[in-house]
Amino acid sequence: MLVAIIRIGLLVIPWLTVFFIPKNVFRKYTPVAIFASLLVAINCMLSVPFKWWTVKGGLLNKVINDLSFILGPFFIGTIWIFRLTFGKFWLYLLTNMLMDLFLAFPISWLMQRLRVYKLVNFKSKHVFFISICFALVIYPYQLFISRSKSSN
Repeated sequence: MLVAIIRIGLLVIPWLTVFFIPKNVFRKYTPVAIFASLLVAINCMLSVPFKWWTVKGGLLNKVINDLSFILGPFFIGTIWIFRLTFGKFWLYLLTNMLMDLFLAFPISWLMQRLRVYKLVNFKSKHVFFISICFALVIYPYQLFISRSKSSN
């Protein structure tokens, strides 16, 4: 029951903050958030054959876990981070490093204690490094989108 509440919270709570983001900003950063979410979804799919982490209840519960994270804090968090830091790469990188450290260590530890998931062949340091790699990929993607729209 607690795990179900956590999943719902992960999905719903970030969306409650969307009301504080101007529509044009939300539209501007939605493509990069979709691209980043796709990268995380691929990572989640790869986690099954490589047993990077497990979720009690089988594949359906794993998909629900993954989607609640991807469509909740990850998608909305990406938009917020770009809204607050885009155009200032070092601030963007520092913000991502701090958020990724928070996700990889205390949040991951807490989620494992609450039995939301269990890291198996993926450790907290891997969560951190893969998150940083994603951040380094999506920033140039947003630069490309912004430059191509401004040249039109």
